[in-house]
This record gives sequence, C-alpha cells and structure tokens, in this order.
Amino acid sequence: MSSKMRSLVFAACMCIVCSLLLTTASTGLQKFQQRNMLLDKKKNLLMAVGLLDPGTKSNAEAIERIYADNIRTLWADSDGNIIDAAKHGDTDLPIYLYEPDNKVAAYIVPINSRGLWGRIYGYLALKSDGSTVSGFTVYKHSETPGLGGEIEKRWFQQNWVGKKIVTQEGEFVSVGIAKGKVEGVVPEKKRIHFVDGISGATLTGKYLTAGIEKILTKYEPVSIRFRKNVIKVEQKGS
Repeated sequence: MSSKMRSLVFAACMCIVCSLLLTTASTGLQKFQQRNMLLDKKKNLLMAVGLLDPGTKSNAEAIERIYADNIRTLWADSDGNIIDAAKHGDTDLPIYLYEPDNKVAAYIVPINSRGLWGRIYGYLALKSDGSTVSGFTVYKHSETPGLGGEIEKRWFQQNWVGKKIVTQEGEFVSVGIAKGKVEGVVPEKKRIHFVDGISGATLTGKYLTAGIEKILTKYEPVSIRFRKNVIKVEQKGS
C-alpha cells in the first residue's frame, strides 16, 4: 500500500472514530440536557409566583421539592373547565395551579410567542381573581442582548406584577408593552394594562404583546370562571 493510500485510510478511520465518539457523547448527554431544561422550566414557574427569587441560587433538589409541594399541572377545556392531565384532549390547554395549603392562589399559563429573531418562551401567572398578573418570566428566547434580550431581566419582568388583563367593567384587554415609559405614552386610565417598553426593541415588544394577547384570549374561558369564583378543581389525591 502506498504512503498516500495509508494516509487516506488513516484519515478515514480517524473520521469514523471521531464521529462515533461525538455521537456517543451526544447521546449520553441528552438525558442530562433534557433534565436541565425541565428543571429550568420548573424554576421559572416558581419564579412566576414568587416562590423563588431570581437573584438566589437554588439546587435541583430544592427546586424539585418546592415545585412538588406547590405546583400542579392540569388542563383547561374550551369552556374553561379544569380537567385532570390524564383526561385531556388535543384541543385542551395546559395550566399550572399554584396551590399553597391546597388552595388555588394563582394559575400560570405557558407563553409561546413570536419574537424578532425567534420564539419567546416563558410563563405568565395570574392571581385567582382571574384578572391580576402576579408574575412573568422568560426561560428561552433569541432576542438581541441589551435590546430585546432585556425581556429576561428582572426589571422588565417585575413591571408585570399587579397589571390587569381586564378593565374595571370586566372587558378583556390583555396586557401590552408600551413604546417607552408607560407614564409618558399611555393615558392614565389605561396604564394598569401596560408595562414599560424596552428602548430600541420596539418590534420585540410588538410581537410579544400580540403573542400574549393571543394566548390569554385562548385562556379567557378559564379566567372568566376564576373571576366569577365558579372554578372547580379536584383536590390532590381525590
């Protein structure tokens, strides 16, 4: 065999070995990656209802424990009825209940909205009155750091707390992101339905506003039931 042929055979063998090693590593790490992604989602769910401070580090065991003690995953049908996860259909919507002491204090809806450069994923928590935002978090996005990427920062997410998704007359209006500071661009009567915008990120705010309105519209039947205090949720273990 010529030296040129030996070099080609050696290079081919090295490529095959490296490919096998990379495939093995990727497969082996996949379970850890999935676990970390699920843990990050649970962490954001807990932050949305104030059970975790964004500035405090918590280990996996603590997050899992707090989540198991307080959060329950259920589903809501098109009429706003809360149904067990095992009974949900293809058109039903996932909903997370915050239940300290087995009483519903808030419910959390997943956010999957268009952004400027990709999808924005997070959670929006509403108090059991069905109208008041109690928290907002983002756990995945592709927005520009320093601009649209500010949606993941605490200052922006804290602005959502206390905002209303309905008017005093009970009309659904969602919550929007203003083009600048709320006080400077939104009439006083409507400020309770808006959060401060991000400088230089008008399109991110526009897309996220539209996405959240679309999502909350889908969840409006269950929100109405909370507002009327006629929501029925089976107790854990029943």
